[in-house]
Amino acid sequence: MGNRLENRVAVVTGSSSGNGRAIALALAREGAAVVCSDVKKSAREGGYEGDIQTDTDDVIRNEGGRAEYLDCDVTKASDVRAVIDRAVSAFGRLDIMVNNAGVFTDLHTIVDETEEQYDFTMAVNAKGVWLGCKFAIAQMLKQEDTGGGETSRGKIINIASIGGLVGLAAEPAYCASKGAVVNLTRQLAVDYAPERINVNAICPGFLATAMVRPFLDDPELNKTLHDLSPWPHLGTAEDVGKLALYLASDDAEMVTGSMQVLDGGYTAG
Repeated sequence: MGNRLENRVAVVTGSSSGNGRAIALALAREGAAVVCSDVKKSAREGGYEGDIQTDTDDVIRNEGGRAEYLDCDVTKASDVRAVIDRAVSAFGRLDIMVNNAGVFTDLHTIVDETEEQYDFTMAVNAKGVWLGCKFAIAQMLKQEDTGGGETSRGKIINIASIGGLVGLAAEPAYCASKGAVVNLTRQLAVDYAPERINVNAICPGFLATAMVRPFLDDPELNKTLHDLSPWPHLGTAEDVGKLALYLASDDAEMVTGSMQVLDGGYTAG
């Protein structure tokens, strides 16, 4: 256990599995108290986590960290507000907000994609991040920073995607939703830089998570993904956790409005 985030309080949405779980664990292992939240407490089936049977908040407590769990549907303002309130009531403040919860409704062209799939994708991926930013920033504006007015007052980390930067075949609503996250991140960074609130996004490529598993389990798609990636292997959720830890730390004080691409060079080619 480290102490880079000692006395910091974080909220992570979609924390039960995949990137959210890895982020929550990474933050907790550096001293942050973490409010974990998801639509269900147990991890999504098909993930690559070795300790998949143990809930994220229990893993944190078992390792000597501080954690709470609260059910949260990020499409509902009342749920998102409740998670922020829990962080404040349980741990006294909110320093780090990770808007990670996201959905993907499989591959299809816009002709075949249903209106319901579009609405659901936008509700979770775009509105969910908007709500998380809204209530987290409102809370951060109420509190002073831990450095006596000289350091960051709070860190917002939105989990976007390379699909928010480039077009991915047969993912219209997903790309639209992540594009919204990317530019919302930039806009908020501009508005709240004077208040010393950092707003950044991580844009992962194709990683070994339950959401991407159907791609990786298909030999042809698996080969295609590896062929498109200049790096010899695909990344993991733990790589996202490490990047989120950096953005949450004091080392990233001057980093705001940035899209941190984590794709092994996929979008560079």
